[in-house]
Amino acid sequence: MRFLCLHGKGTSAAIFKSQTISFRDRLSGDFSFDFVDGFLPSDPAAGVNLFYPPPYYSFWNDLAIESVRKSHKWLRDLITRNGPYDGVLCFSQGCSLIASFCLYHQAETPRQPLPFKVAIFICGGVPLQVLEDLGLDVSKEAWEVNDKGAKALAEQASAEAILTAGLDRWTSTEGLNASRDAALDPANVFGLDFTKMPKHLRIEVPSVHIYGNKDPRCTASLQLAQFSNPESRKTYDHGGGHDVPRSTIVSESIAQLVEWSALAASGR
Repeated sequence: MRFLCLHGKGTSAAIFKSQTISFRDRLSGDFSFDFVDGFLPSDPAAGVNLFYPPPYYSFWNDLAIESVRKSHKWLRDLITRNGPYDGVLCFSQGCSLIASFCLYHQAETPRQPLPFKVAIFICGGVPLQVLEDLGLDVSKEAWEVNDKGAKALAEQASAEAILTAGLDRWTSTEGLNASRDAALDPANVFGLDFTKMPKHLRIEVPSVHIYGNKDPRCTASLQLAQFSNPESRKTYDHGGGHDVPRSTIVSESIAQLVEWSALAASGR
């Protein structure tokens, strides 16, 4: 099972490789992971330069639709050149790249299969700009939740927050409250009404959605999960912030989800 691995904005393939080593070490040799740098040089993500040296990369440096679509072309070319891949493993902006790629694929070429059989999303969502470009209704509430989360993430992931509060800097409550619910109301998932979404605009491969209930952007992760088929979708709350915790229980749980994804990709 070969995965293409796409990192977050302002990080790199080497950083994502380090962030995922704990759960990958628990997997058999049947799994391989191809970590790839984004194609655009970037400033470091908030707090990243405290732990990792440059260079840093991104898949886009603004959320203009033309920038997102340029990243899709890069992705298709990469898969053609280096593939095939059985699955994708992504974090933060890497999730936004894959999620938007999947939705545009369904809108434009729904009869063609995606170039991968499973997707694993960690702490990521689909940009609201993409949803609007696809003709979907994005409410004022959804934009307010999005902007509030983005601002809080920038503050809580900053070097100052890391140095003064450590792991206690993650203070979001939205995800914690949502995690306690048996299910989100599909008519209002943080401002998005999924009862009115076109049925064909879905992520058509099995998917895993990993988020932390203390992540200020966890609402985006929970929205993204709603674009997947509930019968071929797994969600997991790792209990932390906008990161990949390396505790034993979290690492073992994520490794089990990767193993599940392999079974789901094979139709079992």
